[in-house]
Amino acid sequence: MRIPFGLFPAMLAALLLVLTPAATARADLLGNKLTLRDENKMGRDFDKIIRAQQNMVGDTYITGYVSEVVARVVTGTRPMPFHVKSAVIANPLINAFAIPGGYIYIFTGLIQSVDTESQLAGVIAHELAHVSQRHVVNRIEKQKKIALLSTAGMLAGLLLGVAAGGDAVQAGQAIVLGSQGAATAAMLHYSQEDEREADHVGLNSLVKAGYNPEGMPQTFQIMLKNKWYDNSAAMPSYLSTHPGTEERITYLHDRIARMPKEFLDRRDDNTRLKRVQVLIRSRMSPANTALAYWDDKKESDYTPMDYVGRGITLERLKKIDEAEKAFTTALSLAKDDPLVVREAGIFFFKTGHPDRAVGLLQKAAILDKDDAMALFYLARLQAEAKQFGQAEKNMRKVNELVPEDWEVHHHLGMILGESGDAFGGNLHLAYAAVYSMNLKRAKEFMNRADSLAQTQEQKDRVKELDDAIKVRTELGK
Repeated sequence: MRIPFGLFPAMLAALLLVLTPAATARADLLGNKLTLRDENKMGRDFDKIIRAQQNMVGDTYITGYVSEVVARVVTGTRPMPFHVKSAVIANPLINAFAIPGGYIYIFTGLIQSVDTESQLAGVIAHELAHVSQRHVVNRIEKQKKIALLSTAGMLAGLLLGVAAGGDAVQAGQAIVLGSQGAATAAMLHYSQEDEREADHVGLNSLVKAGYNPEGMPQTFQIMLKNKWYDNSAAMPSYLSTHPGTEERITYLHDRIARMPKEFLDRRDDNTRLKRVQVLIRSRMSPANTALAYWDDKKESDYTPMDYVGRGITLERLKKIDEAEKAFTTALSLAKDDPLVVREAGIFFFKTGHPDRAVGLLQKAAILDKDDAMALFYLARLQAEAKQFGQAEKNMRKVNELVPEDWEVHHHLGMILGESGDAFGGNLHLAYAAVYSMNLKRAKEFMNRADSLAQTQEQKDRVKELDDAIKVRTELGK
């Protein structure tokens, strides 16, 4: 039975796609050994494909929280030869996976399913142990032939299939089978030894990072309980990534039973986790399901963030008057909470009340200067008011915080174009097309920017854009 947790073997096989011919030749010379440089290259290229094909979460409140948990786990993970980079994928599956080079991806479904931060950290610790112990790379090297698959387009199709489930997964399976990927995936399947080592190393990391070790087996138990969530019956058998889960839970409990009692007495501060879960539930769950959650909760137990979550959900259901009442209540209870203020500002922006929205968004941006969502909507309001200088400044800050978001580049391009910077406008509209994988459109905007480039700096920026288009064109073949 597939447990929806971990790096998909088909993805492992597909990692072979991203090694350059030079890296392949280098590996052959070294006796089919991959260097850390090769692993970093593999991770960077795979990350580009993931970001192009998956719905990445751009809310820095959510991604910042996950990044902090990952960083804390890394403090207990030694040796870790990579700078670990985390990202959040908007997908309801209870899943997480890590790849060579230190890239780790957490699904929103996993964040939503845990009860404590230790449980979330337990998954992260396990996945990073696979990376630090080089389980993927060791299996690739054992094949004695590194370059087996041919095009990154195959990987893109497979990733979309895995994320979507059902018929799409079967389509992804066909892609892999057509490229002899099934045999490769089977060879890369995590072994019981790999899992036991990842559990052992991961548990040590969890404890060293200051978390309650019970978090790891508790998360496995949550996954077993919710295995139906993944529609596993539609999954091909070679996607069973983490074998022997029940036995591993027993092993973990045996190890934990021998640990000092003070480790088991550790308590998490789950405040930020619960706030992040409100955002995920209200924005990314089916709206009727989310509303049912708040309808079932006693109003006497509501926090200000519960009113925010209810308001976001009601706005999605077009129940604007009820939503406004919820936001008004939230503000009355927590008028200086940056997240409450931000979400109220976004609500009034979306419902056509710019005068009410702008003050709230300005306050939110002051309370949390790195909140990309607050700055994003504030910049759009400023652009609508023809305050292009402030709009550009704020949208550029958003672009620094979320550098590969197509929508941010689109609005920055529009702001620059309307303010008279035709070169900058076309450049960022081109990047918007790059990150939404509309490469034909990207080339059109790039050519316009190129015709407007006058300084050497502008010509260099066009060259960087051209390189970005070429990379994604190659990865998309």
